[in-house]
Amino acid sequence: MEKKENDVLILGIESSCDETAAAVIRNGREVLSNIIASQIELHKLYGGVVPEIASRKHIEKINQVIEEALEEADCTLDDLDAIAVTYGPGLVGALLVGVAEAKAICFAKNIPLVGVHHIEGHVSANYIEHPDLEPPFLCLIVSGGHTHLVLVKAYGVYEIIGRTRDDAVGEAFDKVARSIGLGYPGGPKIDKLAKEGNPKAIRFPKARIEDAPYDFSFSGVKSAVLNHINGCKMKGEEINEADIAASFQNAVVEVLVEKTMLAAKEYNMKTIAIAGGVASNSALRKAMSEACEKEGYTLSYPSPIYCTDNGAMIGVAGYYEFMNGTRHGWNLNAIPNLKIGQR
Repeated sequence: MEKKENDVLILGIESSCDETAAAVIRNGREVLSNIIASQIELHKLYGGVVPEIASRKHIEKINQVIEEALEEADCTLDDLDAIAVTYGPGLVGALLVGVAEAKAICFAKNIPLVGVHHIEGHVSANYIEHPDLEPPFLCLIVSGGHTHLVLVKAYGVYEIIGRTRDDAVGEAFDKVARSIGLGYPGGPKIDKLAKEGNPKAIRFPKARIEDAPYDFSFSGVKSAVLNHINGCKMKGEEINEADIAASFQNAVVEVLVEKTMLAAKEYNMKTIAIAGGVASNSALRKAMSEACEKEGYTLSYPSPIYCTDNGAMIGVAGYYEFMNGTRHGWNLNAIPNLKIGQR
């Protein structure tokens, strides 16, 4: 690869949960490589992510994914302008693997180090395939650990206007999937099974929080699903897993779309994005697309490969942090509960 004079190359490293990933990004929008080593098959045995196993696997894979990312991008460490790494939020042991790796390379090669917020990375994934997308816009962040409505005011500038009060949406999907015997990971399995069910078969509750119109709550709908299953068992009634999956998914998607549309009107936002692992849910994409079309809004969402945890989104977020002048020292540490916008 021939590097032009004004090109800025960023190596993005991601290890916050159960994917070890690295990617090379050119000028903040172009993905030259995106390598992901997933641990899903390993954690399936336990019905969820085991932090200790995740950390050990990251140590095994981190050098491999970086070498592969550089090779695919046809560049070396000497071509890089900076290294961007996720330093929170996430599993502390998993985060430390990526942070230690990034610091070691930056120290050895005298390259600038840029720490990136994992969820800001998810938001930035939208920039990869939507060259016209620029702040300001409204972003719905939906993942296994987070559910937020965020105003993206500028590159790297965020204001949270809504958040979950209890379970994240992805967590609710996983717990409901487990309760109907689908196993882990729950999101894709419920999405698939829901296509065979009737979304109106069972009326599950949709939480409304009086003093916070943009906040979410998913513990109620999760409990309602469990109560429905237990009720069926006690009465000896047939449990229709497809109807449960479809009705649960419908209740969740309706709330996500309603609150996003409400916020878009209130804050006069004509551009909406969705981000995070649950952004690859087909029902959410369809419902949000229809709502945006009706209101005349522009909608962006990443391809499924950029919805999952990946190094490309970290490289993109890192590019804008780097251009804004962000540089981290050797005291950069993993912060498992890092807040959006926290610097």
